[in-house]
Amino acid sequence: MIQHKTAIVDGLSVFYREAGTLGSPKLVLLGGFPASSHQFRNLISALAERFHVLSPDYPGFGNTEMPDPANFHYTFDRLSELVEGLLTKTEFTRAGYFMQDYGGPVGFRVLGRRPEWMEWLILQNTNAYEEGFTAAWDGIRHALWKNPGPETEAPLLPFLSLEGIKLVYQHGHAQPELISPDNWQMDFRFMERPNARRVQLDLFYDYRTNVALYPAWQQFLRTRQPKTLIFWGQRDIFFTPEGGEAYLRDLPQAELHRLDSGHFAVEDSLDAIAQTIRRFYDDQVAARAAARLTA
Repeated sequence: MIQHKTAIVDGLSVFYREAGTLGSPKLVLLGGFPASSHQFRNLISALAERFHVLSPDYPGFGNTEMPDPANFHYTFDRLSELVEGLLTKTEFTRAGYFMQDYGGPVGFRVLGRRPEWMEWLILQNTNAYEEGFTAAWDGIRHALWKNPGPETEAPLLPFLSLEGIKLVYQHGHAQPELISPDNWQMDFRFMERPNARRVQLDLFYDYRTNVALYPAWQQFLRTRQPKTLIFWGQRDIFFTPEGGEAYLRDLPQAELHRLDSGHFAVEDSLDAIAQTIRRFYDDQVAARAAARLTA
């Protein structure tokens, strides 16, 4: 059963979902735009018998407090610091890390500072390579990043509308009827709050700092060689199939699953993802750890 909790981290009320038992292997789920931990509600339930699962909402997303952006810097650095603080406070550190979309920039920062926390990785449509960007990024990469301001922000506002959020959820999914409209209706409700669109525009602009860190993240993966499971929706509106394949350059032993899906692959590929996670952990992570102990 999922528990819905909050913790005070650096003075902010941070919301998170938690399920499973204390003695089970820990698994952190870090999601992305334009969602919250709600995107993992079904995956949390599917994994709770095998894992102790935690998924946070970032500041400005979902049920976590949203400080005024005039007084709070909405950057991926800051989001990662608050997630790190939450994981420290909940004693939820040494774990597997499932990183989707914004979860990659947040998670790579946390693990870069705390590499000893990483037991294994699951990557789902989160970019760390230049070839991963689709044309949906053109207005951000080639306009906003070069000349930030109202003129370059205005063309991005449709992504923050009800129809834009719905498009992100449905684009590239073979059976969009499997995706609950509660997703975009709820995310849009959060987007209608005062300053919420400002928060998202600030993060669109700050995403450029992630690209600057791609070489460091790639080096981190090459050096650490974590056991890694990759799920990649092949028709993601934001990230190309080549972006998923690129991880194999640095993680040649990673297991890549190409899904007939889009950005939110858990919505229509839940059973396959959950079953593969359980099998991969048992075969690749737990079994290897047990072998080391008996060697």
